[in-house]
Amino acid sequence: MKWKKKGLIFKAEGQHEWMTSHTSVPVADKISNDVVRIYFGPRDSQGRTHTAFIEVAAGDPGRVLYVHDRPVLSPGRLGCFDDSGAMPSAIVTHGGKKFFFYIGWNTGVTVPYRNAIGVAVSEDSGVTFNRVFEGPVMDRTPSEPLFPATPYVLIEDGLWRCWCSSTTEYVVVDGRAEPVYQIKYAESDDGLNWRRPNLTCIPYKSKLEANSRPSVIKEANRYRMWYCYRGSVGYRTDKDQSYRMGYAESADGLKWDRLDEQVGIDRSEEGWDSEMIAYPNVYEHDGNKYMLYCGNGFGRSGFGYAILE
Repeated sequence: MKWKKKGLIFKAEGQHEWMTSHTSVPVADKISNDVVRIYFGPRDSQGRTHTAFIEVAAGDPGRVLYVHDRPVLSPGRLGCFDDSGAMPSAIVTHGGKKFFFYIGWNTGVTVPYRNAIGVAVSEDSGVTFNRVFEGPVMDRTPSEPLFPATPYVLIEDGLWRCWCSSTTEYVVVDGRAEPVYQIKYAESDDGLNWRRPNLTCIPYKSKLEANSRPSVIKEANRYRMWYCYRGSVGYRTDKDQSYRMGYAESADGLKWDRLDEQVGIDRSEEGWDSEMIAYPNVYEHDGNKYMLYCGNGFGRSGFGYAILE
């Protein structure tokens, strides 16, 4: 593979109080043959993530057509799993409704934060969403005792299939507990009640690696996954440790061959994505594949796109 970078699409920089900084975890939803809606997670002045969207030309995502003027999801009620942030991750259409899977944030004491996965539903084609529950649909379990995050969901023959990050340990670096996570698998009959067999999809290839935010496409008899991975020591500022892209293939969506050397995209020499490229989301349009991704600072510098050549 070889991805051709096309540049920055959008950056949150104080357009609203709830859009003070960051433009994290872009999620593409093709709403017509010409338009892709991109949901993303800006932070407010208190550092809490909301979910908002813009619309772009499907074949030219750098051309922004519309910027929505309010969040579609905001932090939840005090004490709930998402009271410190509601960050987008995946969207699927089913039964005339759009199901939005998002990452709920809580601040922590012994660790900086914990996540869980919630779901909201739209009956107006994705312009507004309502939480199905105030609680999460995926959280810690007996076999996965630390938090899950960054789900990607596909529906195949009535089976809801999910690949998401699952935290396996914390490592303390310079007095801060850093989560180490890898991509695991879950499935459901309704998108609400999930079976989680503790099945690892992307194994670690180095000590203290964290891999996250899968994006999966099924083509004929194989599944293709793009994701990002990092180290755990100094990854916020050290380019050698920060997020970069990975790639894997599978015949069944369960057992994956990790093929990072084939991913065909890396950080730039300079500019908005020179320190970090993270949180890929791949969509197809008119025979081409487009990758949305975040740049430096987990999206502080915005998100952009590349096209598969």
